[in-house]
Formats: sequence, C-alpha cells, structure tokens
Amino acid sequence: MHMADALISPAVGSALYAVSAAAVAYSTAKIKKDALCEKKVPIMGVAGAFVFAGQMINFTIPATGSSGHIGGGILLAGLIGGPAALLVISAVLIIQCLFFADGGLLALGCNIFNMGVIPCLFIYPLLFKRITGKGLNYKSITAASIISVVAGLQIGAFGVVLETLASGVTELPFEAFIALMQPIHFAIGIAEGIVTAAALCFVQNARPEILESTSNSTRIGSSVPIKKILGVMVIVTVFTGGVLALFASSNPDGLEWSMERAAGTAELEAEGTAFNTAAAIQETTAFMPDYSFANAGEDPPLIGTTVAGIVGGVLTLVLAGGTGFIISRIKSGKGRTA
Repeated sequence: MHMADALISPAVGSALYAVSAAAVAYSTAKIKKDALCEKKVPIMGVAGAFVFAGQMINFTIPATGSSGHIGGGILLAGLIGGPAALLVISAVLIIQCLFFADGGLLALGCNIFNMGVIPCLFIYPLLFKRITGKGLNYKSITAASIISVVAGLQIGAFGVVLETLASGVTELPFEAFIALMQPIHFAIGIAEGIVTAAALCFVQNARPEILESTSNSTRIGSSVPIKKILGVMVIVTVFTGGVLALFASSNPDGLEWSMERAAGTAELEAEGTAFNTAAAIQETTAFMPDYSFANAGEDPPLIGTTVAGIVGGVLTLVLAGGTGFIISRIKSGKGRTA
C-alpha cells in the first residue's frame, strides 16, 4: 500500500509529513526507559529487518488477480510496543523510499501515517492490547493479531482514498475507489493477520518474556537469554529477503489493483516543481530501484532481488537498531540524573 507521488498533492503530502513527524517525535518521547532496555534494542533492529524482507514478498489473493504483502505495524508493536514500532516502520519506509524507489518521496509522510501511525499508535493500544489484556496465550494473540491487522488495513486503505480525494485526483472517483480498496485490503488483512499471529505465537512459545515485557512496559530480565531467538529471526530474515522474495507474486498489489480498475491504469502522471524535485532526489538516492540493480532493463537478473533483500535488511537493522540504541542511551542517562 505504498503510495506514489502522483496520488497526492504537494499540500496533502506536506500536511501528512508534519503529522507523521509529530507522531514520531511523540513516540520518541513516549518510550519508557524500561520498555527499551538493552535486550529490546537488538530485537528492534532484527524485527525491522524482517519486516523489510517480508514486505518484499507479495502473496496472491485467490480469485482476484491481486496480491498483498505484510505491513508489519502490528507485528512490530506486539514485539516492542507501539511507539518503538512506529520508529521501526518509519525506518523501513524511509529506506524503501530513498534506496529502492518503493513509494514516493512526496508521499512518504502519507505512507508512514497509513502504515505506521494508524496501526502502531491507534490500533495496537485500542484493540490488540485490550484483546490480549486478560492474558497472553495462543488464542488471544491469534485473535488480537487478525482483528488488529484487518482493522489497521481497513483504516489505512480508507486513509489512502481520503488522501487522493483531498488531493483532487479526479482519475480515482471516491465511490468507485473505496468500493475496490476496502474489500481487497480486507482479504490482504486476513492473510497478514495469520502471518502476524504465527510470528508472535512463535516468539511467545520460545521466549514469552519478550511479549510480556512489551505488554507490561517492563524490562526483560538480565537472566533471560535471547541470543537464540535473535539468531532464528536473523536466519528467517535472510531466507525471506534473499530466497523467498524470488517467488513473490507478480500480480499488482491491492492499491495498484484498485487503481487499474478505477482509473484504467496503476501509474498516474503528475506535473509540477514539487513532483519533479522529489523524483530527481529519489533518482539520485535509489541505488537499487525496484529491488534490483540499476539499469537492469526489463528482464533483471534474479540475483538482484536477493542482493536487494539482504542489503535492505542490513540497512534497516542498522537504522532501526541504531535509533533504538541512541534513544535507550538518552533515556538511561536521564534516569541516572533524575
């Protein structure tokens, strides 16, 4: 559900940049010292890398000709809490946008809001935590995951429609666009909810202290070993981005599918200084556009996808983990001087 620049006006893009930046600042201030202890920081980085790799895999939605991929907001929030999850998903989207030309630079604020702010700061505390509030077990985690992901995608998809409407994109009539966006993202949400539930249930089985510490905003005990589960997550991430991504569905994703049926094309055109500047910046920074080697042509080698998955995962791990480390150090310093 990465929006391209042509779907929004500069005014809407700027407004959502401001809203998303404020949400990131709020989340940074909201993170508690114990919630981002030294054991949570590496989880933050590795989980971010996994979400980056997971978003490369588009899975087919049967009988539709469409596909979808995980958003990752609820998965991250379940592992590290809503505020920290927003920072990580923002890191994922920034890296995708700047280095892989996935999602428009002008639309980056919209994408962070739709895919990060909504699930991490609203759906996670209002739905996920309430459903799992009476006890973390496989049943509550599964129910919370599916319901939360579906709700987050429905609101996020509606947000895309409203943002195009506010931008005056006449090629996408409101009634037709929303009638296409909501059902297809409901189906995508069911699939992502199952993936999210499976991942969180795995963590709950291997190290229940991780989800419990997140739910209670407490530290993970120093005696709790997490190297093994981190190792498994790294292996799964490398396999996902380096191997499974090669078998991603070639069908258009839910947003592109909806655009093709509403406007007859998934690639709208936009002219203006803001659009041209954003495109020029992205062209300069994106060293692996469309997750392949630059200038690879219409038939890029498969190794390009593998390299992109691994490189992107490493970049996300460094940015997300580094952000968590810096915030953790600052919070710890404040705690000592208080």
